[in-house]
Amino acid sequence: MLNFSIHAFSSSFSSFFVFSSPLDFQHDTHNSLFQRKAAEKAEKAPRKTKKDPKAPKRALSAYMFFSQDWRERIKTENPDASFGEVGKLLGAKWKELDEEEKKPYVEQATKDKARAEEEKAAYDGGKKSAAASGDDDDDDE
Repeated sequence: MLNFSIHAFSSSFSSFFVFSSPLDFQHDTHNSLFQRKAAEKAEKAPRKTKKDPKAPKRALSAYMFFSQDWRERIKTENPDASFGEVGKLLGAKWKELDEEEKKPYVEQATKDKARAEEEKAAYDGGKKSAAASGDDDDDDE
């Protein structure tokens, strides 16, 4: 069995660490760890602002239109399948489809993308005009 004491350890490394007793060593390492954790907490990013509920919805992908269309079919074919398993089955089915079978979903996605871009442009335009009118009110005062 190894015969080891903290005094022997601290005396052999006294040139590296300057502590009057082993308790000072323990106390110092505890404080430095605590200070590092406190510094990490202080450096966290600020919380995200809440999303505007009036903001337009994003466009759906062709796969999302496909999954909306096929989810109920997959569920009726596999009634015991969990949510994750249904997703895996939908993904496998999507991969099996050729370009011709995917075409209606791709067209829906293209139309939805145009819709989303129009709504976003109108939303951003409304925000800019509201901000501009707010700036004009400040200039009059």
